[in-house]
Amino acid sequence: MKITRLSVYKTPLPYVGGEYVWGAGNVISVANSSVVVIETDTGLSGCGEFTPCGENYMVAHSEGVEAIARLMTPVLIGQDPRQTEKIDRLMDHVVLGHGYAKSPFIAACWDLLGKVTAQPVWMLLGGKLTHGAPMYRVAPQKSIEETQLEMQQHRDSGYRQFQIKVGSDWAADIERIRQTVPLLAAGEKAMADANQGWRVDNAIRVGRATRDLDYILEQPCKTYEECQQVRRSVDLPMKLDECLTSMAMAHRIVEDHGAEICCLKISNLGGLSKARKIRDYLVENRIPVVAEDTWGGEITTATVAHFAASTPEEFLINSTDLHHYNTRSTGIGGPTTRDGKLFASDTPGLGVEPDYESLGPPVAVYQ
Repeated sequence: MKITRLSVYKTPLPYVGGEYVWGAGNVISVANSSVVVIETDTGLSGCGEFTPCGENYMVAHSEGVEAIARLMTPVLIGQDPRQTEKIDRLMDHVVLGHGYAKSPFIAACWDLLGKVTAQPVWMLLGGKLTHGAPMYRVAPQKSIEETQLEMQQHRDSGYRQFQIKVGSDWAADIERIRQTVPLLAAGEKAMADANQGWRVDNAIRVGRATRDLDYILEQPCKTYEECQQVRRSVDLPMKLDECLTSMAMAHRIVEDHGAEICCLKISNLGGLSKARKIRDYLVENRIPVVAEDTWGGEITTATVAHFAASTPEEFLINSTDLHHYNTRSTGIGGPTTRDGKLFASDTPGLGVEPDYESLGPPVAVYQ
């Protein structure tokens, strides 16, 4: 099997809630998805997707996928996509960093490997260790009343975990946490996610003012060092997200006992192959994880679902159904949701095919 063609598609994904407000004044209403299709001389093709949560999130930009496709064409054409580790190493040799842009190419290779072997990707990743990943749902920054209503609507739809967006006005965030976390029913969880939005002093103020409540403090400040400074002053479980971008940082978190939970965004980690290694290392060191990505449609959610399904159930905090955040699609098929859980497809590969009607013509084709 040899790669014969690389195609890149782009489509806007409007947010179902109008405006998605998060962190220190970040607002998006449309996310820009890039879908990669890898074709082979066997007639089989594989797909992958990358969608940033805003064009400046983690210095990730959807234009990077087109640039990677152009740069990688001389190297990838003629390669065997079933050799996922070799493809990963080749891409890293040609371009240093920019793992988010490489991520859809790696996913497409895993998709092809699954199709050739007639196995779902979760089987190739080690087997199904979680049947139905518990999902969380985001409550973006709105008025407290709107947030309370939105949480109840999500609860009625089966969600039992909620990510409450904070990080803009620390004083208002205290009230936001105090007015939402106590509404949790038995068995429900809440994360107050600042998305790096607070200064250290203000993060400490928020933590101390809400320390009597049972919730998880997520990525309060920009850097790992700042988050650790907050951690030393606040007695709340901490979840790290944006600062976890490599195996080196995972090693540091383990050595420092730097977090109770680690969020693994597949594209931020450089794709499914690297994310798998980092996850397995963290689980081996008994740190539970979240399986997700920055944003995306059906293709991204399919990749996340297989990643979540192959994670040990006792170490999987939650995952999310990103495709339900959009009014447009990127793929046909993929995972299903039921009773607040995400179920990966059992069909070969990722179990999803590009929605070409929604995607439109490719913006770039290389062969």
